[in-house]
Amino acid sequence: MDMKELSSIMQQNGIVGAGGAGFPTYAKLNENADTIILNCAECEPLLRLHRQLLEKYAQEIVDTFHLIGQAVGAKEVIIGIKKAYTKTIDALNQVITAYPEVRLGLLDEVYPAGDEVVLIYEVTGKVVRPGGLPIECGVAVFNVETVYNVYRAMNQNTPVVDKLVSVVAEVEHPVTVRVPIGTTIEETVRLAGANTTKNPVYFIGGPMMGNIGSGSQPVTKTTNAVLVLPEEHLIVQRKRQKTSIDLKRAAASCCQCTMCTDLCPRNRLGHPIEPHLFMRAATCKDIQEPNIFLNTFFCCSCGLCELYSCFQGLSPRTLMAEYKAGLRANGIKPPQVEAAPVGEEREYRKVPMERLMARLDLTKYNKEAPLDESEVPVRKVKILLSQHIGAPASAIVKVGDKVSRGQMIAEPAKGLSVGIHASIDGTVSEVSDKYVIIETQEGRAGK
Repeated sequence: MDMKELSSIMQQNGIVGAGGAGFPTYAKLNENADTIILNCAECEPLLRLHRQLLEKYAQEIVDTFHLIGQAVGAKEVIIGIKKAYTKTIDALNQVITAYPEVRLGLLDEVYPAGDEVVLIYEVTGKVVRPGGLPIECGVAVFNVETVYNVYRAMNQNTPVVDKLVSVVAEVEHPVTVRVPIGTTIEETVRLAGANTTKNPVYFIGGPMMGNIGSGSQPVTKTTNAVLVLPEEHLIVQRKRQKTSIDLKRAAASCCQCTMCTDLCPRNRLGHPIEPHLFMRAATCKDIQEPNIFLNTFFCCSCGLCELYSCFQGLSPRTLMAEYKAGLRANGIKPPQVEAAPVGEEREYRKVPMERLMARLDLTKYNKEAPLDESEVPVRKVKILLSQHIGAPASAIVKVGDKVSRGQMIAEPAKGLSVGIHASIDGTVSEVSDKYVIIETQEGRAGK
């Protein structure tokens, strides 16, 4: 299969990165990619869905990834996976012998091994330019579930209509479930049994880079996990802090110990991001060195600086994100810089996942969340038209239309965009420029 045909399949079937910002996968196909990497680092604590999926569908995923490699002309196909995922590694070793260009890139159990810039360095030794894209050094990185979605599109004619979501922490039965796109977070959480805490807070995504959500919001193509947490949990309290208060606390107590910079994964790869200098400049309103502020563009928002490194409990990541957003809003772009050489000390400044979970009071939640792909009956879905980076898809259905699961309901817009599909059989009950609501007959009768 050539790259043009594969690109069309990906775009029409709505395939985007199944996590993070949801970058349209077809746009990653590039003949300059001499290396492609499958990311099975399971970056965030408590998440298991990628290793579970890859273990169960090792043959299908490796074969599809091999085909992607052939389409772009990649010379090397690497599966980045942590050494601790022994069951998944065993499943892969039974498969990859048939593919000479495929090899495993074994990773330590550290955070953030799944950050693509860190992952690329760990398995290839290449450093992505600060602010640059992986393709600049001949690399493209793909998510495990994304590649499985490519397999389904090519072999089962199934577009992206559902999503694997891990429901963990304060629930009766932690589980990884497959739910239709547009299912509410609340309905998804119910599949893990009863909540085991009063006034639960739904933390969407991983504990390091996720955000507090509501039970009524819909599952999208990038929803990887829901952590059900008590209101008083450290992570919830930190997320609810006001940046104005964070700045005042930093002015009063930042001692310039440099720990945030010393453990910053991007700084360790030579990127000019120095959180401690930013904290000093921001709190003192010192603009003599503007590059300190411009370099916030190179922060990957992994959260280590504020959730692990800082003994004062300050919030460099949050404050840098606010400054970075302000710079972008004013049309300022990242400076063009080169990375400094990677120092030997990097190997001794990696953060063990076990220690990170202990620091965040998450160890007690580190339990099995078995993969359950049973069909989930849903009466109503709210499908967002923008679930990816780029232009939102354009709705092509109207109120009253009867649609079938897998039917395109929004076509790709001009520019970077992908199609959106019905995730259940039903009738369109509402259409806007932001979403489409579909209800089953039972759902409409229950109104």
